[in-house]
Amino acid sequence: MTKSRVPLIMGGLVVVGVLAALGYGYTQYQAQSTPASTKPATAHWTYEGEEGPANWGKLDPAYTLCSDGSAQTPIDITNPVKKDIVDPVFGYQNGAVGITNNGHTIQAVAADGNTITLDGQVFTLAQMHFHAPSEHAINGKKFAIEAHFVHKNSDGKLAVVGVMLDEGSSDSAAWEPFVQSLGTVKGTDGTATLDWGQLLPTSTLTYQYAGSLTTPPCSEGVHWVLMQDVVQLSARQIAAFTAAYDGTDRPLQPVGNREIAVDVSGN
Repeated sequence: MTKSRVPLIMGGLVVVGVLAALGYGYTQYQAQSTPASTKPATAHWTYEGEEGPANWGKLDPAYTLCSDGSAQTPIDITNPVKKDIVDPVFGYQNGAVGITNNGHTIQAVAADGNTITLDGQVFTLAQMHFHAPSEHAINGKKFAIEAHFVHKNSDGKLAVVGVMLDEGSSDSAAWEPFVQSLGTVKGTDGTATLDWGQLLPTSTLTYQYAGSLTTPPCSEGVHWVLMQDVVQLSARQIAAFTAAYDGTDRPLQPVGNREIAVDVSGN
């Protein structure tokens, strides 16, 4: 008997991983998500001090959801509801990418043709970026790095896939080209060649929930897709990430009454 598959549809945006090159930055994506204000966001923000996460909502009217939102990200993934979720279908390719250091992270900007299909909707990969340490926690545990693959569909809605990276015993050949780009200086651009599909874990089992962007303007309506399996990199590779940017994780946010789903369908 063929097991029925239950689509998990969460209105808004889908998060797999990173926002900002190809001319797209965090504030540019605000127009595609739920706006906190009609005024363009211009205020500078950081991860510490007076412009840090505790004060993001006060820095600019466009950042109001950072303090007043009810479905914010990141969260601790605990007590998820078991479901048979339709697996995401990755249409990723090997090819050249643009590399940008935007002052908050380093991003790999995808060429056209890389997609993910979620619940029958096709989203195009825009870029991948990282946070160190991980922004999400799973049962209270955080990881060395969290990569975000950011997608957008034809209606302007986003999809982000999160991949946890942690220290293992050997180098990851797939991640090495991006590691070699982590020395890109702020305000400059570079290039690399990535096999996007090889950056992901083999298993397509996920956690999914409705959340927000993890940086200002903290727009809500984001569909988060977190891969359950962790990708291992060497200590040298992890150190290259943290040498570029560290302490770039927004504090965990209240889950509230949101449902967190875990795929238990098996692969």
